[in-house]
Amino acid sequence: MSALQDNPFAGPIGAEYDVLRLLCPNASVLARMVGEQVAKWRRGAGPIEGFEIGCGTGISTLAALSACDDLKLTAVDSAGEMLAQARVNLAEYVTARRVAFIEADALAALRALPDASKDVVISNYAIHNFTEDDRNAVVSEIFRALKPGGLFVNGDRYAMDDPAAHLADTQALVRGWFRIFTEMNRLDLLEDWVVHLLSDESPRRIMYFEPALQQLRAAGFSPVTIEFRDGVDTLVRAAKPGASGA
Repeated sequence: MSALQDNPFAGPIGAEYDVLRLLCPNASVLARMVGEQVAKWRRGAGPIEGFEIGCGTGISTLAALSACDDLKLTAVDSAGEMLAQARVNLAEYVTARRVAFIEADALAALRALPDASKDVVISNYAIHNFTEDDRNAVVSEIFRALKPGGLFVNGDRYAMDDPAAHLADTQALVRGWFRIFTEMNRLDLLEDWVVHLLSDESPRRIMYFEPALQQLRAAGFSPVTIEFRDGVDTLVRAAKPGASGA
């Protein structure tokens, strides 16, 4: 399998990822909410050691760091081109040593973390890209790496459990993409995004809503709460039992 097939963000999608703001306006909404969740969870309680899965160009990284002055992040992504953009976009935070960007496979990076070493793990529109088997492993590793009372916040694409409703939502999404990319005269990018969506929707990858929540509970998270849901766009908050924040 080629690098592009294995990681579509290594190609044109990664190079022009900011178009996501047009394709999925909720992506920036959820990025902001991820930061707000971390900020209100441990407001004024001292330094927070965080880990971000799939930071991309730094959209959610910036939202979290700007919302929470006590947060320091290790932000991981496997697409070097996107990390290069993130380092430019968040240069002042890199200089201040509030964020370290690392090019790595997310699961491998999680497995390298010591037990109970992170206060919070965040992600935004990344975990749905994993296969079901890798997603199971990622959730287990997040739970292991979090301190007791630690928090996992994920803004992501959680498929509707009703197949007919989910299909209608996906069809409406693609129709919207055709309008956007036609107006931009960028049908080349449309092709890449549709191919990526088909990968997301494949049986090995699609992340259905209720099974994904059960996956978190089975790993040991409690409570698991939904802070936002609009169509498939969802913000999930999952706590590791133990001494807690706010």
